[in-house]
Formats: sequence, structure tokens, C-alpha cells
Amino acid sequence: MRIIFALGHPAHFHLFKNVIKKLAEKGAVTKILITDKDILKKLLHEHGFSYTIIAPRKNRETILYKAIKIFKSTFSLYKIVKSFKPTLMIGSLTQPSYISAITGIPYIFTGEDDISYTFLQCAVTYPFVSHILAPEPTKVGVFKYKKVSYAGYQKLSYLHPNVFTASDAVLESNGITKPFYLIRLVNLNAYHDVNIKGLSGNVLDSIINKLEKKGRVFITSEKPLGMNYQKYELPIQAKDIHHLLYYADIYIGDSQSMAVEAAMLGTPSIRFNDFVGKISVLDELEKKYQLSVGIKTNEP
Repeated sequence: MRIIFALGHPAHFHLFKNVIKKLAEKGAVTKILITDKDILKKLLHEHGFSYTIIAPRKNRETILYKAIKIFKSTFSLYKIVKSFKPTLMIGSLTQPSYISAITGIPYIFTGEDDISYTFLQCAVTYPFVSHILAPEPTKVGVFKYKKVSYAGYQKLSYLHPNVFTASDAVLESNGITKPFYLIRLVNLNAYHDVNIKGLSGNVLDSIINKLEKKGRVFITSEKPLGMNYQKYELPIQAKDIHHLLYYADIYIGDSQSMAVEAAMLGTPSIRFNDFVGKISVLDELEKKYQLSVGIKTNEP
């Protein structure tokens, strides 16, 4: 079997890393294709995976730029597919859906976000995919006939106790002792992030000031940290983040993915952004299991 994995986010790599290894052990040939994202590239390097970039990335991308990028990268992907000859494609990028429609090669789209949250991507992707693999709470609108549901969460594929055991050696090797607190800042520059606010400014300063009185504060950030925050920069490799997240006394951030990861690890978590109440998976974790708390930016 020959399989293409199409990844656009660090969480997507974690989702498939164990599967890719097991498939390789069974003789499958795999190829990883990604969009250009710094942390994703770091993770692949640190874990020793080879990959091919099919789409560049800018810090600020207009809808027009994204459309042109998808067109160009779809053409690049078509050439890769003709050479690699996969029997299956799986992942979270839009481009393989068009290749699937053209070539008939099945493409399984793995999603965890509701269609209302990522409407534009869903609208231009879902009509062409073979199946949508998503947790039970995830809403896919009129494409529910393509949805393959499961009782679980994507993050359990790499944080379930069967595949992940936290190691305090990561703390010891980096001189980290409890109590400590982890803050995550994301760019919020995707098309669905327009007019969306997250953790910054006075709210961030207030959180740091309160936490510093009780323990050490670390910040992991997609965007460059200002001079006044650089002393909080996380000293560990990207691949070790889940060990730190497990031992953290609390997680606070504007990242949806890390909020779910914290919930899977039993770490108290607070997410602070304008998506609160709009994502079914996080709503379930908050309201049904009480594993996370969401706060809107207008209600600090």
C-alpha cells in the first residue's frame, strides 16, 4: 500500500505519527506532504520524518492569495501523485480533494472542527472528498452522508495512555520544577480567524503577573515574542511539549488544539478567544466532561 499524508498543522502530524510508523513496519510506503508552517517543520525534523512542502505560507494571507496558492499547490500535488502513485490519501488539506476527484484515488479528510467554524475550507473541500473522519460531536452540515463518526477525539491518537507516557526527565533536563504554568499564543491569521481576538495585551500581562506570584511561567508562541516576554520563552524542543503540558499546573491560551490536548492529559485548562461556544468538540469537553473552560475576549 502507498499512502500520502497531507498535513497543515502540528496537531495533524501528532495525529498520524504513530500510524505512519506502524504502517512502515508493515511494509507500507508513505509520503508526507505539508504546508509551510514553522512548528510543523520543527516537529518533523525532531522526529526524523522526511516531508515535502507543497504550499508556502505567509504571516498574513488574503483570500485571493490563498486561492492562487491552492491552485498552484494542487498542480504541484498532481505531479507528485502521478510519480508516487498512492492507493490512498488522508489528511486535512484541501488540495488532495481535487486530486481525488480527478484521479479517483480515495481521499479521507480528517476533521475535528464544525463546518460553521471552517466554512470556506469545508465548502471547497467536502464535495470532493471520499469520507470525512470526525468525532461524533463535529458538525459537517449537508455532508453528513460522507461522515464516518467515532466516539473519541483526534488527540487521543497520540495522548492515550496506550501510546503516551509523560516523562519528568524533560523537566529535569531543562531545570523546570513545579509549580509552573503554560501559556500558548497562536497567530490567529487563518481565513476563519478574521476579526477574532485572542490572548494579548493587558489581559496577558495580568495573567502573567498573577501566575508569577505562585510559580514559574512559560510561553509557547507561534508568533515572535516581544522583548518583554522573551524571558518566558519555552526552553524545550517542540516534540517534548506534551510532557510539559502534562505536568503543568494549568494551561491558559488561545489555541483550540492545545486546550483539547490539555483536557486529554487531565491538565486544568482555560482558553481565551472569540471561538468559545462555537466548536462542538470543545463544548462537549467543557459542558459534558468539565475538562476545559472557555472565556470570550469581551468577558475577561
